[in-house]
Parts: sequence; structure tokens; C-alpha cells
Amino acid sequence: MSPSESLAAISRYLKKQHVLSLCCGTADDLWCANCFYVFAPQQMVLWIMTEANTRHGELMQQQPRVAGTVSAQTKTVLLIKGVQYRGEIRRLTGGDEAQARATYCQRFPVARTVSAPLWEIRLDEVKMVDNALGFGKKLLWTREAGE
Repeated sequence: MSPSESLAAISRYLKKQHVLSLCCGTADDLWCANCFYVFAPQQMVLWIMTEANTRHGELMQQQPRVAGTVSAQTKTVLLIKGVQYRGEIRRLTGGDEAQARATYCQRFPVARTVSAPLWEIRLDEVKMVDNALGFGKKLLWTREAGE
């Protein structure tokens, strides 16, 4: 599969899902959380809503390098699909925040009643396992330097 075909398959998968695991930490502490997300394929970013004063919120403000997964549940091994990612997170402000919030609230209307901040995970590396393409088949995408 070509790099552009891999990117297209990864993007299709991330658009269909809506919950990610977010793993963050410092030298002294590690924590994971599950968050609803919206995928913005043009920028290869994930937008999440979470409070800054949560344990994961405090850790990601200290160390913005994060990793995580996106996976659907299946009992059939040959249908397993999932993504592992690595990237950098930042709290959105201004126009970036307004754009992300509008998109996020469109996908999750209940979020209109929540004032929690929005965050952007800039994906730097994505590995997708798709057993439907063959057992253990992996699709890879890496952000080019300077992107």
C-alpha cells in the first residue's frame, strides 16, 4: 500500500471513531484518560475537550508530548483495527479554538453546555493495525519535518 493510500485508510478510520485514549506524563508521573475527539484530516490533528485541572490536564501542560490509541471493540481477531499515535498537545485559543469548538459541538451537541477548554493533538506518528487487510497488517504515517 502506498503512503497516500495508508494515509487515506488511517483518516477514514479516525473519522469513524470518536473515543481515544490519551497517555501523558512527566519523569515522575504517568496517567491515561479516555476522551471524545473529532479528527481534522487536513491538519492531521485530533480535537478533545477536557479540563486543565484534571490529572491528565495538569500533566500535559507540564509535558506536551502525548501518545495514545483509538480502537473499536470486536471479538473476531480477523476484524481487529486500531491506531496507535504519538504527538504534541496544546490548548487552543482565539480563532483556532472557535473553529475547533464549532466542529466539536456539531459532532457532540451536548458539548454546547460545557465550557471546558479545547485541546489539539498534532499527530506526528500514526500506526494502524488492520487485520482485515491480512493478519497483523500495519499502515504507517509520519509527519514530515517542517509540517
